[in-house]
Amino acid sequence: MKIGVLRETSAGEQRVALVPDAAAKLFAAGHAVAVERSAGAAAGFPDALYEKAGATLVADAAALYGGSHDVIVKVRKPSAAEAAQLPANTTLIALLTPGSNDDLIPLLAQRGITALALELVPRISRAQSMDVLSSQSGVAGYKAVLVGAAALDKFLPMLTTAAGTIAPSKAFILGAGVAGLQAIATARRLGAVVSGFDVRSAAGEQVRSLGAQFVEPAAKAEGTGGYARAQTEDEAAKNAAIIGAHVSSQDLVITTALIPGRKAPILISDAMLATMRPGSVVVDLAAESGGNVEGSVAGEMVVRHGVRVIGASNIPSSVPLHASQMFSTNVRTLLQHLAAADGALNIDSSDEIIGPMLLVHKGVAVEKK
Repeated sequence: MKIGVLRETSAGEQRVALVPDAAAKLFAAGHAVAVERSAGAAAGFPDALYEKAGATLVADAAALYGGSHDVIVKVRKPSAAEAAQLPANTTLIALLTPGSNDDLIPLLAQRGITALALELVPRISRAQSMDVLSSQSGVAGYKAVLVGAAALDKFLPMLTTAAGTIAPSKAFILGAGVAGLQAIATARRLGAVVSGFDVRSAAGEQVRSLGAQFVEPAAKAEGTGGYARAQTEDEAAKNAAIIGAHVSSQDLVITTALIPGRKAPILISDAMLATMRPGSVVVDLAAESGGNVEGSVAGEMVVRHGVRVIGASNIPSSVPLHASQMFSTNVRTLLQHLAAADGALNIDSSDEIIGPMLLVHKGVAVEKK
């Protein structure tokens, strides 16, 4: 299999789809890896490391496109201009934001591309090591606490000083998935008094296992694949009352709730923000998907009733070295899964991992249920 690695061109994106260690393992398995120059530089992986790993460096994207690669890997989806240059009949693997690519999918189909969306790796045990969303959510949960702490006007831990004892801050994490649990663990390590909320049955035990208080929902909303489902109006109203009663006493709130294929649910209303202490901070990890916080703006910090509301945007990219290592492990494992016994690329649409990931197969858009 011939694999091409493109340098990211999206604004602010510092990650790389394959790090040198992954390239070395693929090379050792008999695959050829070509990397666009400086593809890993922003993540801390200079070109020399790729050469040492056995990869071939190419001058630019145009040179890589001309290399007859079986697979091209990226972190973020290609722009329309990039997609128009992809070699016909190649396979593209990237975060393709399915459901919001009405223009990209037809363009890829016209080029005869096969496109695999990394967001659609199924949540089954066989695919855990390929699950990019989980690995990057862990990064986001960790960094969200640091971002929130940096904007907060208080210390997180209790401090005993000559000037007296400083009480610890209170942190409230909404959503106890991968991002939420990592945020809880990080806030606990930094000394905050932490509580968590989720509408799934398994969440309570997970939150308590990290030493945090679990705020019980008034109504549960179990979904499929480990996610919560959309709540009914009655369920949402009952849970909003529980959240509102708790959030008013918190210094730092981090929201992480996402529903696949749908706009993120509003969990923190403007009225709730008005009950919080001025100087408190809310970090909305779902801002790019519509937001969990009323009035949040992706990529910006806005002040509502004296509360700083941070609309997180691509937080994993702000930890590019480790985020790239984790992303790369997921991609390498997927590529190895795609390799036939002789090393050739094998896209099997009936495979329980590959089938759900296909957005375009040999130039034909795949209809998703």
